[in-house]
Amino acid sequence: MRNILRIFILASFISLTACESFLGDNVNPNEATSATPELVLPNALVSSANLFLQYSYNAMWINGYTVNAGGYGGWGAIVTYNMTTTSYNTLWSSTYDDLVNYQYIEDQSAEEPGLAYFNAVAKTMKAFDYAMLVDVFGDVPYSEGLKGAINVTPAYDSQTEVYKDLVSQLNIAIDIFTNAKSANSLGSADVIFGGSVSKWAKFANTIKLRMLLKMAASSETSAFATTEFAAMNTTVGFMTEDAKVNPGYIATAGKQNPLWERYHSNAAGTLSGSGRSAIPSKYVYSFYNGTKITDTGRGAVTYRSFNSSTPVGQLGNLVDNPDALASQTAWFVGTGTGTNAVATNGLLKGRTAGFPIMLAAESYLLQAEAFMKGFLVGDDLKAFDNGVTASFRYLYGDISGALPAGKVLATEVATYKADNPANYLVNYNLASTSAEKLEAIITQKYIANNFVNGHESWADFRRTGYPKIVNGSANPVLSFASILSSSPRADKLPVRYLYASSEFQLNPANVPTGIDQFSSLVFWQAQ
Repeated sequence: MRNILRIFILASFISLTACESFLGDNVNPNEATSATPELVLPNALVSSANLFLQYSYNAMWINGYTVNAGGYGGWGAIVTYNMTTTSYNTLWSSTYDDLVNYQYIEDQSAEEPGLAYFNAVAKTMKAFDYAMLVDVFGDVPYSEGLKGAINVTPAYDSQTEVYKDLVSQLNIAIDIFTNAKSANSLGSADVIFGGSVSKWAKFANTIKLRMLLKMAASSETSAFATTEFAAMNTTVGFMTEDAKVNPGYIATAGKQNPLWERYHSNAAGTLSGSGRSAIPSKYVYSFYNGTKITDTGRGAVTYRSFNSSTPVGQLGNLVDNPDALASQTAWFVGTGTGTNAVATNGLLKGRTAGFPIMLAAESYLLQAEAFMKGFLVGDDLKAFDNGVTASFRYLYGDISGALPAGKVLATEVATYKADNPANYLVNYNLASTSAEKLEAIITQKYIANNFVNGHESWADFRRTGYPKIVNGSANPVLSFASILSSSPRADKLPVRYLYASSEFQLNPANVPTGIDQFSSLVFWQAQ
C-alpha cells in the first residue's frame, strides 16, 4: 500500500508543510518536534475537504448530477462504467494519506489529557474518511491499515466489522467532546467549527446516525444498529448548521475554495475544464423544471439560466449533448467572468467561500428517516420540513450566509409546497405509506445534496432505490444510467469501485480478488 510505506511523522510533515504555507506559518519540516497535533490538524481538515470532493466528484457521474457535455472526448469508463483497477488509484491512496494524518494526531494526543479534543476530532474524521472508503470498496485494511513501516502488507478487515468499530470510536469521541471539560481548546486549529466542541459532538453524532441507518438495512448489522440506536445520546443532538471547511481560502493559486477551483476557474481566471465539460443531467433537472417537481426557487440558484438556456444532457450521449456555456459553468449563477466573477449565492458562492462536507439539510433528513422508521423518537414531518428549509437556506445564502434582500425562507418553502399541491415528494403529509415517506425523504436529500455530496446520494440510491428510476429506460428523465453502459444489471449501473492496482502490486497476498463492479455489493446495499 502506498500509504503504509510512509512513516506517520513523514506523511504528516509532507502534508503539514503544504498547509502551513497555505495558512501563512513557517514550519521547518526537518524539525520533527514541531509536528504537534495543533499544527497537523488544520492541514488534515483541509486535506479531508479535498478528499471529500474527490468522492463526490466521482459519484456525480454515476448518480445523475453531472453528465458529459458535447465537444469533449475521451470519456471512457465514465460513460461505460467499464472500470479497471487503475480507475481509483488516486482516491484509494489519497484516503489513506489523509487517514495517516489523523492517526498521527490520535497517537500523539492519546496520553495527553490537554489534547483530548484533538484526539476526539481525529477519531471523528477517521470515521468520516473510513466510512466513505468502505462505501465504495467494501473490505479495507483497518486494524493493520495505519501501522506505517511496522506493517506494509496489512490484512483486510470485514467491512461490517470496520463499520462497527467506527461507531464505537465515534461513541468515544462524543464522550470526549461532552465530558473532557479541562482539555485545551481546539482554537484556530479547528477550521470547520472554530473550536466549538459542542458542534463537533453534533457532527460526530450525525456521522454515526448516517452510518447506523446504513447498518440497519443489512441483516449482518441490523441488530448492532438497533442496540446503538437505543443507546444513542440524543441529548448531544445533531447538526443544525452546515459543516464547512475554511482555513482562510483566498483568491490565490492553490488556496481558493476547491469546488470553485474545480468547476469555475483557477486563480488566474481561466475557466476550468470540469466546469465546461460537465453539465447537469436531464434527470436531475426534472426535479426543478416541473417534470417531476416544480422548484423555481432552488432551481434559479442552482443552475445558470434556469429554465431558459441551461445546458442539460444525458450521460453517454456523445453526439447530441449541448456544449457547455462558452464563458461560464452551468452551476454559477453570479455575474462576471474569470477573475471578475462576483461572489454570489447558490453552489459556487465564491473563491473564498467555506467548503461544505456535510449540510444541515442532510442532518435533518437523516433524522426524519430515523424517526419515520422508529429507530429514534421524534417528529419525522417536522424533521423533513426542517431539512427542506435548511437546503433553501444553504443555497440562498451567500459566502457569509446572508440571504438576498426580501427573501424569507418560510415564504420560499411555502411557495414550493403550493407549487406542488398533490406531490408527496414535497408535501410529506401526503405520503400515505412508509415507502412513500422514505421516497420523499431520500428524494429531498438527493435534491439538497445536488452538486454538494454525490457520494452520499449514490449511497442512498444503492441502499434504498431512491430517487426512483425506470430500469433500462433510455429516457433521460426516467433514468440517470448511461446509454453506453456496459452493466448487465437491470438498472444498468455499477454498484462499487474496484480495488486500486497499487494494492495488487504491493499487497497481493491480502487484497480481495474476484471483485466485480456490477455484482460485488457493499454490505448495506439492497441489491
